[in-house]
Amino acid sequence: MLEIKLQLGCLVILLYTGILYAKETQNFPCNKLFDALLFVAPWAIVFDAISYLTVNHMDMVPAWVNYGVHILLYIFMIATLSIEALHLYDKISGVKNHPKIKWLILLPGAIAIILATAGIGKVQFIQGQKTSYSMGFSVYVCFACVFLYYITILVFVLLKHQYLSKQKRFGVISYITLVGLILIAQIIFPEILITSLAVTVLFLGDYMQFENPSIRKMEIQTQQLVDSFASMVESRDNSTGGHIKRTRMYVNLLLKKMQQDSKYFEVMTVDYINSVSEAAPLHDIGKISTPDSILQKPGKLTDEEFEIMKKHTVDGGKIIKKNFGELKTPEEKQIAYEVARYHHEKYNGRGYPDGLAGENIPLHARVMAIADVFDAISQKRCYREAMPLEQCFEIIEKGAGSDFDPHLVELFLEDRDILSEMCVINREL
Repeated sequence: MLEIKLQLGCLVILLYTGILYAKETQNFPCNKLFDALLFVAPWAIVFDAISYLTVNHMDMVPAWVNYGVHILLYIFMIATLSIEALHLYDKISGVKNHPKIKWLILLPGAIAIILATAGIGKVQFIQGQKTSYSMGFSVYVCFACVFLYYITILVFVLLKHQYLSKQKRFGVISYITLVGLILIAQIIFPEILITSLAVTVLFLGDYMQFENPSIRKMEIQTQQLVDSFASMVESRDNSTGGHIKRTRMYVNLLLKKMQQDSKYFEVMTVDYINSVSEAAPLHDIGKISTPDSILQKPGKLTDEEFEIMKKHTVDGGKIIKKNFGELKTPEEKQIAYEVARYHHEKYNGRGYPDGLAGENIPLHARVMAIADVFDAISQKRCYREAMPLEQCFEIIEKGAGSDFDPHLVELFLEDRDILSEMCVINREL
């Protein structure tokens, strides 16, 4: 058994991590791709170990068993790399919204499995200085597929690294680089048999950077704390009710539409979407500095009062910069800051506080602006009744190009039926 101590060590690590993962994720949804990786990766290591034994004891093992073990090794190794590529793409870009890319990622693996299985009879077993190893058509196919997937993953990470948080960016690049070095060494020196180490590093890298339940729970608790603070601020304004919850719903709806639009393909990463969604409840946090006499006034504000009210954008940005440093990553904090400060900017440059225009207004602030105004006009306020839904849609549509980003308005209004349903439900609450 000492001959396979590397594989056994890797298998123990994967199984232990898998047990921790399963135990800690009982109370919230798991990632199906990571679950699939959790299934195939240990089997890849198991058959790597068994193939090591069969190829070195061919006098005791029937040939069909040896070939069968190698087929299963190739299948699970290729499956591990293909699922890893899919999982990483999902975590950075949300593959569920790009089914064609999903199948494109899986296609090379499927072809490689078919070719490796068909050519298994041509595999040769070579006696090295310390151990025997396999070479031949199926092995070359497996190497080529692994190399293709690795290059795909590496290029994707390098192209998308700026959309990851700095903490994840360093971690992902580090473990992907380490895996690359291991695979290069394995291809150049086939006798060393360290492929299981690459599988283990990939699995642990994914776990630590994306799927660690403890980190996910901490992120949920942090967001709950932020939401509670935002709700406390909102409770001072008797006219808004569930404004922050509703605007977040509208923001999420628009973000979903943007994911399906090629114009935003490079921007709509999972981290960005989550950051914008989590920043939405903080857009009016600056109102904590607004006097009650203005915030709760039942009638129209005077010019002087409106100038004071407008300061909530600047104050909100300052509060986020000053108080959310330990709760948010720098990227998340910057998005929250820009949402709070710029959600009243207008596309024609006539908004406040800085008079930004067009795409100089951060994208997330343009998204927030539409959600904020739509909720304001579609819900009852202490000084007026809720406007009819058709009138609300008309106001948003007329604001395209002047108040709002015209392309975002177009996407937003594509879901009129869903928006109408959401508004009806919100009015009944």
